[in-house]
Amino acid sequence: LYHWSYKEMKEAFGWDLDMYIYFGGYPGSAKLINNDERWANYIRDSLIETTISRDIFLLTRIDKQSLFRQLFKLGTSYSCQIVSYQKLLGQLHDAGNTTTLAHYLQLLSYAGMLTGLQKYSGSEIRQRSSIPKFLSLNNALITSQSQYNFKEAKLNTDFWGRLIENAIGSHLYSATIGTKLKLMYWREGSYEVDFILQNGSNLIAIEVKSGRLRESIRGFDMFCKQYNPKRKLLIGPDGTSIEEFLLTSANEWYN
Repeated sequence: LYHWSYKEMKEAFGWDLDMYIYFGGYPGSAKLINNDERWANYIRDSLIETTISRDIFLLTRIDKQSLFRQLFKLGTSYSCQIVSYQKLLGQLHDAGNTTTLAHYLQLLSYAGMLTGLQKYSGSEIRQRSSIPKFLSLNNALITSQSQYNFKEAKLNTDFWGRLIENAIGSHLYSATIGTKLKLMYWREGSYEVDFILQNGSNLIAIEVKSGRLRESIRGFDMFCKQYNPKRKLLIGPDGTSIEEFLLTSANEWYN
């Protein structure tokens, strides 16, 4: 079973879009959302810690457990940002190398916690060696470790915009599991497209207008001219609404 979608949380618990954007898709935490501190403690202690210490450490040999935990925490703080492994190493307190970090990130991805999207370049070799774009696979993994409660998060335009983009990304990522679909990003210089979905030779370019200060659709237009994707999706104002997108099975956008 994967993380619950917005549609599932809405139908089961009556959540609205803002609640899902902040509290994510863990049904066991739904009864605790009226108390931000209890909710965050539940996510950190009962879900994050249990997954890392039992599901990962007991099943896989991890020589640098402290480094593993630091990578997870730092990676979630960088969700929807493109960050090199070298930059991460400079912020970690335990010795390691880029190969170790890449391996640990892969394990976190298998566990449904945190992944690193590859850059689309048209070349498989260049994609594998690209700088990752971090994506938390449930927004609760970001917010439970952040300094913002629900009300504060909504008032911080950049942080809230990043949560929206991450919710879109995790929704898309869930549909790639067990399929040949690949979810990536694209960037050339200062131009960027939030998400690229690849199905064989077919591409779908996806841009999220979430209110973040950095956003611009110039990269969206440039990518479309260069690669001629099969479909273009603009999510937010002037496009498909965020709520409509999250209420629709991600697979439907791929047809």
